[in-house]
Amino acid sequence: MNVLTLYIIREVTKGSLLAVLLLLTLFNLFTFSDELKDLGHGNYGLKQIILYVALTSPRVFFDLVPSAALLGSLFVVGAMANNREIVAMRAAGLSIGWIIRSIMLAGLVLVVVAVGVGEFVAPSAERAAQILKTTAQNNGVVLRSQYGMWLREGNRFINVRQILDDGSLGDIRVYEVDEQHKLSEVTQAEHGQFLGNKRWQLTNVKQSFISPKQINANSLSELDWQSSIDSDLLKVAVVNSDNLSLFDLYNYIAFLKANNQKSQNYELAFWSRLINPLVTFVMLMVSAPFVIGIGRGIGTGGRIMMGVLIGMSFNILDRIAGHMGLVYDMNPMLMAIAPSAAVFTMALFAVWRMS
Repeated sequence: MNVLTLYIIREVTKGSLLAVLLLLTLFNLFTFSDELKDLGHGNYGLKQIILYVALTSPRVFFDLVPSAALLGSLFVVGAMANNREIVAMRAAGLSIGWIIRSIMLAGLVLVVVAVGVGEFVAPSAERAAQILKTTAQNNGVVLRSQYGMWLREGNRFINVRQILDDGSLGDIRVYEVDEQHKLSEVTQAEHGQFLGNKRWQLTNVKQSFISPKQINANSLSELDWQSSIDSDLLKVAVVNSDNLSLFDLYNYIAFLKANNQKSQNYELAFWSRLINPLVTFVMLMVSAPFVIGIGRGIGTGGRIMMGVLIGMSFNILDRIAGHMGLVYDMNPMLMAIAPSAAVFTMALFAVWRMS
């Protein structure tokens, strides 16, 4: 690897990391501003908001790397073009293909960093962020284990074994203790439906009332149960694609298929997550015609505008393809790959015309 290759890799990497830092700061400011509307809701204070923003930053970083690579390449390589460095390289016998290869090697560095953050840091941090926010707002304590989810509400301890797709609950157990911290009542229900206004309707209910002298049992077909725990608190236990690594997503998709449940949403998330690092290379390829050929002489403001327009257009195209795939039951892998493949093909054609 010669000096010029290392120079391009270093400069593009530095420019992209600076761009992702600026974009991350901007997004975090928007998130912080948006979260302020919930300030004072339960125990959700300024400290919790700052921690929530910090915990969601790894996922945002992973999502922003392709856009940052585009902006970084437009800035750095565009400046090289304006300073006639690209002209000097080509006069020295270096081809456009060689310059693009060097830019792509910088993309490889960014992809390694993004995958490391996206797979090993972001999922657990995102789970922690959602639990922090929801439990703080609902004054509840949430713990997930192999026996389902545990919540505390005053002197009641609630165990939920199943959370169904429609938001209802299955296999619910409520343990209530007295002032001496002794078990006084146990309620077990087969199903629970949230009715709103802190009300749940439990069905197929079995109750046990425990006293020092005896235990009384009771069975009910339905029970109107009052609880300050609403359905938002239970969302932290629902499997969210943002909270899972690629390996976990793959296993969960296999589980859903084995149980004849719908998996299209998670399949689309899996393929989108798999394709996301490759989108970095697509964005770098898109930037090449603008900075090596037709982009000479364009100022910084113009490059920012180009980067924003290209990034937004690609993001809109990608979202449209994903939603169309879900609505019309198309192949999730195809819908995840198609936008990137189409844009990459157009970028290759532009580079070929420029050569």
